[in-house]
Amino acid sequence: MTLMLTRVIRNLPITSSWAVRFSARPLSFSSQLQSPVQAKSKKTLAKPGVKNVVVVDGVRTPFLLSGTSYIDLMPHDLARASLQGLLDRTSISTEAVDYIIYGTVIQEVKTSNVAREAALGAGFSNKTPAHTVTMACISSNQAMTSAVGLIASGQCDVVVAGGVEFMSDVPIRHSRKMRKAMLTLNRAKSTGQKLAIVAKIRPDFFTPELPAVAEFSTSETMGHSADRLCAAFGISRVEQDEYALRSHTLAKKAQDEGFLSDVIPYKVPGKETVTKDNGIRPSSMEQMAKLRPAFIKPHGTVTAANSSFLTDGASAVLLMSEEKALAMGYKPKAYLRDFVYVSQDPKDQLLLGPTYATPKVLEKAGLTLADIDVFEFHEAFAGQILSNLKAMGSDWFAENYMGRKTKVGVPPLEKFNKWGGSLSLGHPFGATGVRLVMAAAHRLKNEGGQYALVAACAAGGQGHGIIVEMYPQ
Repeated sequence: MTLMLTRVIRNLPITSSWAVRFSARPLSFSSQLQSPVQAKSKKTLAKPGVKNVVVVDGVRTPFLLSGTSYIDLMPHDLARASLQGLLDRTSISTEAVDYIIYGTVIQEVKTSNVAREAALGAGFSNKTPAHTVTMACISSNQAMTSAVGLIASGQCDVVVAGGVEFMSDVPIRHSRKMRKAMLTLNRAKSTGQKLAIVAKIRPDFFTPELPAVAEFSTSETMGHSADRLCAAFGISRVEQDEYALRSHTLAKKAQDEGFLSDVIPYKVPGKETVTKDNGIRPSSMEQMAKLRPAFIKPHGTVTAANSSFLTDGASAVLLMSEEKALAMGYKPKAYLRDFVYVSQDPKDQLLLGPTYATPKVLEKAGLTLADIDVFEFHEAFAGQILSNLKAMGSDWFAENYMGRKTKVGVPPLEKFNKWGGSLSLGHPFGATGVRLVMAAAHRLKNEGGQYALVAACAAGGQGHGIIVEMYPQ
Protein backbone atom coordinates (compact mmCIF):
# COMPACT_ATOMS: atom_id res chain seq x y z
CA MET A 1 0.00 0.00 0.00
CA THR A 2 2.87 2.39 0.84
CA LEU A 3 4.44 1.70 -2.55
CA MET A 4 1.13 2.36 -4.28
CA LEU A 5 0.63 5.67 -2.48
CA THR A 6 4.18 6.69 -3.30
CA ARG A 7 3.47 6.06 -6.98
CA VAL A 8 0.23 8.01 -6.72
CA ILE A 9 1.96 10.98 -5.16
CA ARG A 10 4.69 10.97 -7.80
CA ASN A 11 2.01 11.16 -10.49
CA LEU A 12 -0.01 13.93 -8.85
CA PRO A 13 0.64 17.68 -9.09
CA ILE A 14 0.63 18.14 -5.31
CA THR A 15 1.44 21.76 -4.55
CA SER A 16 0.71 22.07 -0.85
CA SER A 17 3.07 21.38 2.02
CA TRP A 18 0.35 19.61 4.01
CA ALA A 19 0.04 17.08 1.19
CA VAL A 20 3.61 15.93 1.77
CA ARG A 21 3.15 15.91 5.54
CA PHE A 22 0.00 13.80 5.55
CA SER A 23 1.16 11.33 2.91
CA ALA A 24 4.47 10.86 4.66
CA ARG A 25 2.84 10.38 8.05
CA PRO A 26 -0.56 8.82 7.34
CA LEU A 27 -2.92 8.66 10.28
CA SER A 28 -4.92 5.47 10.61
CA PHE A 29 -8.61 6.04 9.96
CA SER A 30 -9.57 4.20 13.14
CA SER A 31 -7.46 6.56 15.21
CA GLN A 32 -9.53 9.45 13.95
CA LEU A 33 -12.68 8.09 15.55
CA GLN A 34 -11.53 8.85 19.08
CA SER A 35 -12.77 12.26 20.19
CA PRO A 36 -12.37 13.70 23.69
CA VAL A 37 -15.49 13.20 25.77
CA GLN A 38 -17.06 16.45 26.90
CA ALA A 39 -20.11 17.20 28.97
CA LYS A 40 -23.24 17.59 26.86
CA SER A 41 -25.25 20.79 26.94
CA LYS A 42 -28.96 20.29 26.34
CA LYS A 43 -29.99 23.93 26.28
CA THR A 44 -32.30 25.20 23.57
CA LEU A 45 -30.71 27.37 20.90
CA ALA A 46 -33.57 29.88 20.76
CA LYS A 47 -32.35 33.49 20.70
CA PRO A 48 -34.18 36.42 22.30
CA GLY A 49 -35.83 38.65 19.72
CA VAL A 50 -35.28 36.21 16.85
CA LYS A 51 -38.16 34.21 15.41
CA ASN A 52 -37.84 30.45 15.63
CA VAL A 53 -37.88 28.83 12.18
CA VAL A 54 -39.26 25.30 12.09
CA VAL A 55 -39.26 22.42 9.66
CA VAL A 56 -42.87 21.32 9.26
CA ASP A 57 -42.17 18.49 6.82
CA GLY A 58 -40.23 17.68 3.70
CA VAL A 59 -40.36 15.35 0.72
CA ARG A 60 -38.31 14.31 -2.26
CA THR A 61 -38.86 12.39 -5.42
CA PRO A 62 -36.96 9.11 -5.64
CA PHE A 63 -33.38 9.92 -6.60
CA LEU A 64 -32.61 8.04 -9.82
CA LEU A 65 -29.49 7.37 -11.83
CA SER A 66 -29.49 9.78 -14.76
CA GLY A 67 -30.61 8.20 -18.01
CA THR A 68 -33.13 5.89 -16.35
CA SER A 69 -36.86 6.35 -15.68
CA TYR A 70 -36.82 10.16 -15.70
CA ILE A 71 -34.99 10.44 -19.03
CA ASP A 72 -37.89 11.97 -21.01
CA LEU A 73 -38.80 14.61 -18.41
CA MET A 74 -37.67 18.18 -17.79
CA PRO A 75 -36.32 19.64 -14.54
CA HIS A 76 -39.53 21.49 -13.78
CA ASP A 77 -41.44 18.19 -13.94
CA LEU A 78 -39.50 16.86 -10.97
CA ALA A 79 -39.62 20.19 -9.12
CA ARG A 80 -43.37 20.33 -9.67
CA ALA A 81 -43.72 16.75 -8.39
CA SER A 82 -41.85 17.63 -5.21
CA LEU A 83 -44.11 20.65 -4.63
CA GLN A 84 -47.24 18.61 -5.24
CA GLY A 85 -45.92 15.92 -2.93
CA LEU A 86 -45.31 18.49 -0.22
CA LEU A 87 -48.84 19.84 -0.61
CA ASP A 88 -50.22 16.31 -0.29
CA ARG A 89 -48.01 15.47 2.69
CA THR A 90 -48.80 18.62 4.68
CA SER A 91 -52.33 19.42 3.40
CA ILE A 92 -51.38 23.10 3.33
CA SER A 93 -53.27 25.32 0.92
CA THR A 94 -51.33 26.98 -1.86
CA GLU A 95 -52.66 30.38 -0.73
CA ALA A 96 -50.94 29.99 2.65
CA VAL A 97 -47.46 29.92 1.13
CA ASP A 98 -45.79 33.34 1.02
CA TYR A 99 -42.73 32.51 -1.06
CA ILE A 100 -40.97 29.65 -2.89
CA ILE A 101 -37.20 29.26 -3.37
CA TYR A 102 -35.47 26.47 -5.28
CA GLY A 103 -31.84 25.66 -5.89
CA THR A 104 -30.39 24.19 -9.07
CA VAL A 105 -26.98 24.01 -10.73
CA ILE A 106 -27.32 23.22 -14.45
CA GLN A 107 -30.23 25.29 -15.67
CA GLU A 108 -32.61 24.36 -18.45
CA VAL A 109 -32.74 27.45 -20.66
CA LYS A 110 -36.49 27.10 -21.22
CA THR A 111 -37.18 27.33 -17.48
CA SER A 112 -34.36 29.48 -16.14
CA ASN A 113 -36.42 30.33 -13.04
CA VAL A 114 -37.44 26.74 -12.38
CA ALA A 115 -38.94 27.63 -9.00
CA ARG A 116 -41.53 29.87 -10.64
CA GLU A 117 -42.38 27.45 -13.44
CA ALA A 118 -42.70 24.52 -11.04
CA ALA A 119 -44.88 26.56 -8.67
CA LEU A 120 -47.28 27.51 -11.45
CA GLY A 121 -47.37 23.92 -12.66
CA ALA A 122 -48.09 22.65 -9.15
CA GLY A 123 -51.12 24.90 -8.80
CA PHE A 124 -49.74 27.72 -6.70
CA SER A 125 -51.23 31.16 -7.18
CA ASN A 126 -49.63 33.33 -9.83
CA LYS A 127 -49.34 35.89 -7.04
CA THR A 128 -46.89 33.69 -5.07
CA PRO A 129 -43.33 34.93 -5.73
CA ALA A 130 -40.67 32.36 -6.50
CA HIS A 131 -37.01 32.54 -7.37
CA THR A 132 -34.12 30.18 -8.09
CA VAL A 133 -30.65 30.21 -6.54
CA THR A 134 -27.44 28.43 -7.45
CA MET A 135 -24.45 27.62 -5.25
CA ALA A 136 -23.19 24.36 -6.72
CA CYS A 137 -23.83 21.34 -4.48
CA ILE A 138 -25.21 23.50 -1.67
CA SER A 139 -27.87 25.21 -3.77
CA SER A 140 -30.85 23.90 -1.81
CA ASN A 141 -28.95 24.70 1.39
CA GLN A 142 -28.87 28.28 0.15
CA ALA A 143 -32.57 28.06 -0.69
CA MET A 144 -33.34 26.96 2.87
CA THR A 145 -31.21 29.57 4.59
CA SER A 146 -32.63 32.27 2.32
CA ALA A 147 -36.05 31.13 3.52
CA VAL A 148 -34.82 31.28 7.12
CA GLY A 149 -33.82 34.89 6.54
CA LEU A 150 -37.23 35.80 5.16
CA ILE A 151 -39.01 34.19 8.10
CA ALA A 152 -36.68 35.32 10.88
CA SER A 153 -36.85 38.91 9.64
CA GLY A 154 -40.64 38.85 9.62
CA GLN A 155 -40.98 39.30 5.87
CA CYS A 156 -42.72 35.93 5.48
CA ASP A 157 -44.33 33.33 7.72
CA VAL A 158 -44.51 30.37 5.33
CA VAL A 159 -41.83 29.54 2.75
CA VAL A 160 -41.21 26.45 0.66
CA ALA A 161 -37.55 25.76 -0.09
CA GLY A 162 -36.25 23.02 -2.31
CA GLY A 163 -34.01 22.02 -5.14
CA VAL A 164 -33.89 20.08 -8.38
CA GLU A 165 -31.28 18.64 -10.70
CA PHE A 166 -31.77 16.84 -13.99
CA MET A 167 -28.66 15.26 -15.45
CA SER A 168 -30.46 13.13 -18.05
CA ASP A 169 -30.72 16.10 -20.39
CA VAL A 170 -28.23 18.94 -19.98
CA PRO A 171 -27.91 21.99 -22.25
CA ILE A 172 -25.43 21.31 -25.06
CA ARG A 173 -24.51 24.41 -27.04
CA HIS A 174 -23.15 25.04 -30.49
CA SER A 175 -19.48 26.02 -30.48
CA ARG A 176 -18.72 29.68 -29.93
CA LYS A 177 -17.62 30.01 -33.55
CA MET A 178 -20.96 28.67 -34.72
CA ARG A 179 -22.89 30.88 -32.32
CA LYS A 180 -21.10 33.97 -33.60
CA ALA A 181 -21.76 32.93 -37.18
CA MET A 182 -25.45 32.33 -36.49
CA LEU A 183 -25.88 35.68 -34.73
CA THR A 184 -24.08 37.46 -37.55
CA LEU A 185 -26.25 35.61 -40.07
CA ASN A 186 -29.35 36.75 -38.22
CA ARG A 187 -28.27 40.38 -38.62
CA ALA A 188 -27.41 40.06 -42.31
CA LYS A 189 -29.84 41.85 -44.59
CA SER A 190 -29.08 40.78 -48.15
CA THR A 191 -28.86 37.32 -49.64
CA GLY A 192 -25.27 38.03 -50.64
CA GLN A 193 -24.29 38.87 -47.06
CA LYS A 194 -25.92 35.70 -45.79
CA LEU A 195 -24.17 33.52 -48.37
CA ALA A 196 -20.82 35.10 -47.52
CA ILE A 197 -21.28 34.24 -43.83
CA VAL A 198 -22.36 30.67 -44.60
CA ALA A 199 -19.31 30.23 -46.83
CA LYS A 200 -17.04 30.94 -43.85
CA ILE A 201 -18.48 28.12 -41.74
CA ARG A 202 -15.92 25.33 -41.27
CA PRO A 203 -16.34 21.72 -40.03
CA ASP A 204 -14.90 22.53 -36.59
CA PHE A 205 -17.74 25.03 -36.10
CA PHE A 206 -20.03 22.02 -35.58
CA THR A 207 -18.18 20.73 -32.51
CA PRO A 208 -20.65 21.05 -29.61
CA GLU A 209 -19.89 22.51 -26.19
CA LEU A 210 -20.86 20.34 -23.24
CA PRO A 211 -21.51 21.79 -19.76
CA ALA A 212 -18.19 22.26 -17.99
CA VAL A 213 -17.20 19.50 -15.59
CA ALA A 214 -13.97 21.21 -14.58
CA GLU A 215 -13.59 24.03 -12.10
CA PHE A 216 -13.43 27.31 -14.01
CA SER A 217 -10.75 28.74 -11.71
CA THR A 218 -8.44 25.70 -11.77
CA SER A 219 -9.45 23.74 -14.91
CA GLU A 220 -9.47 20.62 -12.71
CA THR A 221 -12.40 18.24 -12.32
CA MET A 222 -13.77 17.57 -8.86
CA GLY A 223 -12.84 13.90 -9.22
CA HIS A 224 -9.25 14.80 -10.04
CA SER A 225 -9.18 17.08 -7.01
CA ALA A 226 -10.61 14.29 -4.83
CA ASP A 227 -7.87 11.95 -6.02
CA ARG A 228 -5.17 14.47 -5.14
CA LEU A 229 -6.80 15.07 -1.77
CA CYS A 230 -6.72 11.35 -1.01
CA ALA A 231 -3.03 11.19 -1.89
CA ALA A 232 -2.35 14.23 0.27
CA PHE A 233 -4.06 12.74 3.31
CA GLY A 234 -2.86 9.20 2.76
CA ILE A 235 -6.33 7.77 2.11
CA SER A 236 -5.99 4.37 0.44
CA ARG A 237 -8.17 2.85 -2.25
CA VAL A 238 -9.23 0.14 0.23
CA GLU A 239 -10.37 2.72 2.79
CA GLN A 240 -12.40 4.54 0.16
CA ASP A 241 -14.04 1.34 -1.03
CA GLU A 242 -14.80 0.30 2.55
CA TYR A 243 -16.51 3.62 3.23
CA ALA A 244 -18.50 3.48 -0.01
CA LEU A 245 -19.63 -0.06 0.82
CA ARG A 246 -20.71 1.19 4.26
CA SER A 247 -22.81 3.92 2.64
CA HIS A 248 -24.61 1.51 0.31
CA THR A 249 -25.15 -1.08 3.04
CA LEU A 250 -26.64 1.45 5.46
CA ALA A 251 -28.81 2.99 2.74
CA LYS A 252 -30.20 -0.42 1.78
CA LYS A 253 -30.98 -1.17 5.42
CA ALA A 254 -32.68 2.22 5.87
CA GLN A 255 -34.68 1.72 2.68
CA ASP A 256 -35.79 -1.78 3.66
CA GLU A 257 -36.77 -0.69 7.18
CA GLY A 258 -38.80 2.30 5.98
CA PHE A 259 -36.60 5.06 7.36
CA LEU A 260 -36.43 6.98 4.06
CA SER A 261 -39.91 8.35 4.68
CA ASP A 262 -39.29 11.61 2.82
CA VAL A 263 -39.38 9.72 -0.51
CA ILE A 264 -42.71 10.10 -2.29
CA PRO A 265 -43.91 7.95 -5.22
CA TYR A 266 -43.88 9.62 -8.61
CA LYS A 267 -45.90 8.45 -11.61
CA VAL A 268 -43.68 9.06 -14.62
CA PRO A 269 -45.97 10.09 -17.51
CA GLY A 270 -46.42 7.14 -19.83
CA LYS A 271 -44.30 4.91 -17.62
CA GLU A 272 -44.32 3.17 -14.28
CA THR A 273 -44.67 4.72 -10.83
CA VAL A 274 -41.25 5.15 -9.26
CA THR A 275 -41.26 4.52 -5.52
CA LYS A 276 -37.64 4.33 -4.39
CA ASP A 277 -34.06 5.40 -5.10
CA ASN A 278 -32.40 3.15 -7.68
CA GLY A 279 -28.72 3.82 -7.02
CA ILE A 280 -28.47 1.83 -3.79
CA ARG A 281 -26.38 -1.18 -4.75
CA PRO A 282 -24.47 -2.96 -1.97
CA SER A 283 -21.58 -4.77 -3.61
CA SER A 284 -18.45 -6.42 -2.24
CA MET A 285 -14.90 -5.28 -1.75
CA GLU A 286 -13.83 -7.83 -4.36
CA GLN A 287 -16.19 -6.41 -6.99
CA MET A 288 -15.27 -2.81 -6.18
CA ALA A 289 -11.56 -3.62 -6.42
CA LYS A 290 -12.02 -4.59 -10.08
CA LEU A 291 -12.89 -1.04 -11.15
CA ARG A 292 -10.20 1.10 -12.70
CA PRO A 293 -9.34 4.64 -11.58
CA ALA A 294 -11.83 7.11 -13.01
CA PHE A 295 -9.81 10.30 -13.04
CA ILE A 296 -6.06 9.91 -12.51
CA LYS A 297 -4.73 6.95 -14.46
CA PRO A 298 -3.24 4.48 -13.88
CA HIS A 299 -2.48 5.03 -10.19
CA GLY A 300 -5.45 7.05 -8.94
CA THR A 301 -7.67 5.72 -6.17
CA VAL A 302 -11.02 7.38 -6.95
CA THR A 303 -13.31 5.10 -8.95
CA ALA A 304 -16.96 4.98 -10.00
CA ALA A 305 -17.63 2.73 -6.99
CA ASN A 306 -16.40 5.22 -4.40
CA SER A 307 -17.82 8.34 -6.08
CA SER A 308 -21.35 9.73 -6.09
CA PHE A 309 -23.17 9.20 -9.38
CA LEU A 310 -25.01 11.54 -11.75
CA THR A 311 -28.54 11.77 -10.42
CA ASP A 312 -31.98 13.16 -11.28
CA GLY A 313 -34.24 14.28 -8.46
CA ALA A 314 -36.02 17.07 -6.59
CA SER A 315 -36.79 17.91 -2.98
CA ALA A 316 -38.96 20.36 -1.04
CA VAL A 317 -39.37 21.40 2.58
CA LEU A 318 -42.06 23.48 4.28
CA LEU A 319 -40.57 26.09 6.62
CA MET A 320 -42.55 28.36 8.94
CA SER A 321 -42.20 30.61 11.91
CA GLU A 322 -42.96 28.56 15.00
CA GLU A 323 -45.92 30.77 15.89
CA LYS A 324 -47.47 30.32 12.44
CA ALA A 325 -46.96 26.56 12.44
CA LEU A 326 -48.63 26.14 15.82
CA ALA A 327 -51.45 28.50 14.88
CA MET A 328 -52.13 26.35 11.81
CA GLY A 329 -52.18 23.19 13.90
CA TYR A 330 -48.87 21.70 12.77
CA LYS A 331 -46.45 19.76 14.97
CA PRO A 332 -43.01 20.76 13.63
CA LYS A 333 -40.25 18.20 13.20
CA ALA A 334 -37.27 20.42 14.00
CA TYR A 335 -35.83 23.90 14.32
CA LEU A 336 -33.30 25.31 11.86
CA ARG A 337 -30.72 27.12 13.96
CA ASP A 338 -27.34 28.71 13.29
CA PHE A 339 -25.69 28.25 9.92
CA VAL A 340 -22.51 29.32 8.15
CA TYR A 341 -21.05 29.39 4.66
CA VAL A 342 -17.32 29.06 4.13
CA SER A 343 -14.85 29.29 1.27
CA GLN A 344 -11.31 28.05 0.95
CA ASP A 345 -8.58 27.40 -1.64
CA PRO A 346 -10.31 25.76 -4.64
CA LYS A 347 -7.07 24.21 -5.86
CA ASP A 348 -5.88 22.12 -2.93
CA GLN A 349 -8.84 22.33 -0.53
CA LEU A 350 -11.78 22.20 -2.92
CA LEU A 351 -13.66 19.54 -0.93
CA LEU A 352 -12.78 20.52 2.65
CA GLY A 353 -15.83 22.72 3.25
CA PRO A 354 -17.15 20.58 6.15
CA THR A 355 -13.84 20.86 7.99
CA TYR A 356 -13.97 24.65 7.87
CA ALA A 357 -17.72 24.96 8.44
CA THR A 358 -17.98 22.66 11.46
CA PRO A 359 -16.06 24.67 14.09
CA LYS A 360 -17.57 27.94 12.92
CA VAL A 361 -21.16 26.80 13.18
CA LEU A 362 -20.56 25.02 16.50
CA GLU A 363 -19.02 28.14 18.01
CA LYS A 364 -21.81 30.29 16.62
CA ALA A 365 -24.36 28.02 18.29
CA GLY A 366 -22.41 27.71 21.54
CA LEU A 367 -22.02 23.94 21.12
CA THR A 368 -19.17 21.45 21.06
CA LEU A 369 -18.73 18.43 18.84
CA ALA A 370 -19.76 16.23 21.78
CA ASP A 371 -23.16 17.97 21.88
CA ILE A 372 -24.04 16.71 18.40
CA ASP A 373 -26.17 13.57 18.34
CA VAL A 374 -26.57 13.23 14.57
CA PHE A 375 -24.14 14.03 11.76
CA GLU A 376 -25.31 14.27 8.15
CA PHE A 377 -22.44 15.11 5.78
CA HIS A 378 -22.70 15.21 2.00
CA GLU A 379 -20.72 12.38 0.40
CA ALA A 380 -19.36 13.64 -2.91
CA PHE A 381 -16.62 10.99 -2.78
CA ALA A 382 -15.65 8.47 -0.15
CA GLY A 383 -12.17 9.96 -0.19
CA GLN A 384 -13.58 13.44 0.36
CA ILE A 385 -15.34 12.26 3.52
CA LEU A 386 -12.26 10.45 4.84
CA SER A 387 -9.99 13.39 4.02
CA ASN A 388 -12.28 15.74 5.92
CA LEU A 389 -12.27 13.40 8.92
CA LYS A 390 -8.48 13.34 8.89
CA ALA A 391 -8.27 17.11 8.61
CA MET A 392 -10.77 17.51 11.44
CA GLY A 393 -8.68 15.20 13.62
CA SER A 394 -5.38 16.99 13.04
CA ASP A 395 -3.99 19.63 15.41
CA TRP A 396 -1.34 20.41 12.80
CA PHE A 397 -3.86 21.11 10.06
CA ALA A 398 -5.98 23.21 12.42
CA GLU A 399 -3.02 25.32 13.47
CA ASN A 400 -1.38 25.77 10.08
CA TYR A 401 -4.38 26.11 7.79
CA MET A 402 -7.36 27.06 9.92
CA GLY A 403 -5.70 29.44 12.38
CA ARG A 404 -6.96 27.34 15.28
CA LYS A 405 -5.05 26.16 18.35
CA THR A 406 -6.59 22.71 18.44
CA LYS A 407 -8.21 20.27 16.06
CA VAL A 408 -11.89 20.39 15.24
CA GLY A 409 -12.48 16.81 16.40
CA VAL A 410 -13.81 13.79 14.53
CA PRO A 411 -17.49 12.80 14.47
CA PRO A 412 -17.97 9.25 15.79
CA LEU A 413 -18.98 6.90 13.01
CA GLU A 414 -21.87 5.51 15.05
CA LYS A 415 -23.51 8.95 14.70
CA PHE A 416 -22.42 9.59 11.12
CA ASN A 417 -24.63 9.17 8.01
CA LYS A 418 -26.39 6.17 9.54
CA TRP A 419 -28.95 5.93 6.73
CA GLY A 420 -26.42 6.14 3.92
CA GLY A 421 -25.49 9.24 1.99
CA SER A 422 -24.93 10.75 -1.43
CA LEU A 423 -22.65 7.88 -2.47
CA SER A 424 -25.58 5.48 -2.29
CA LEU A 425 -28.77 7.56 -2.28
CA GLY A 426 -27.61 9.76 -5.13
CA HIS A 427 -26.64 13.39 -5.51
CA PRO A 428 -28.90 15.61 -7.64
CA PHE A 429 -26.73 18.69 -7.11
CA GLY A 430 -29.49 21.20 -6.40
CA ALA A 431 -31.61 18.89 -4.23
CA THR A 432 -29.18 17.22 -1.82
CA GLY A 433 -29.25 19.90 0.89
CA VAL A 434 -32.93 19.36 1.68
CA ARG A 435 -32.37 15.61 1.79
CA LEU A 436 -29.61 16.11 4.37
CA VAL A 437 -31.77 18.32 6.59
CA MET A 438 -34.74 15.96 6.46
CA ALA A 439 -32.51 12.97 7.22
CA ALA A 440 -31.13 14.87 10.21
CA ALA A 441 -34.61 15.77 11.47
CA HIS A 442 -35.91 12.22 11.09
CA ARG A 443 -32.85 10.69 12.69
CA LEU A 444 -33.10 13.03 15.69
CA LYS A 445 -36.60 11.78 16.32
CA ASN A 446 -35.72 8.16 15.67
CA GLU A 447 -32.61 8.22 17.86
CA GLY A 448 -33.84 10.53 20.59
CA GLY A 449 -31.20 13.19 19.95
CA GLN A 450 -31.39 16.95 20.31
CA TYR A 451 -28.84 18.45 17.92
CA ALA A 452 -27.77 17.51 14.41
CA LEU A 453 -25.00 18.96 12.28
CA VAL A 454 -25.50 19.06 8.51
CA ALA A 455 -22.41 19.90 6.47
CA ALA A 456 -21.46 19.84 2.80
CA CYS A 457 -18.72 20.76 0.38
CA ALA A 458 -19.38 22.45 -2.96
CA ALA A 459 -17.67 23.32 -6.20
CA GLY A 460 -15.61 26.48 -6.11
CA GLY A 461 -14.06 25.54 -2.77
CA GLN A 462 -17.12 26.41 -0.71
CA GLY A 463 -19.01 24.74 2.10
CA HIS A 464 -21.97 24.95 4.42
CA GLY A 465 -22.88 23.95 7.93
CA ILE A 466 -26.19 24.22 9.78
CA ILE A 467 -27.46 23.10 13.18
CA VAL A 468 -30.80 21.30 13.29
CA GLU A 469 -32.49 21.07 16.69
CA MET A 470 -35.12 18.48 17.56
CA TYR A 471 -38.58 19.91 18.21
CA PRO A 472 -39.80 19.02 21.74
CA GLN A 473 -41.99 15.93 21.73
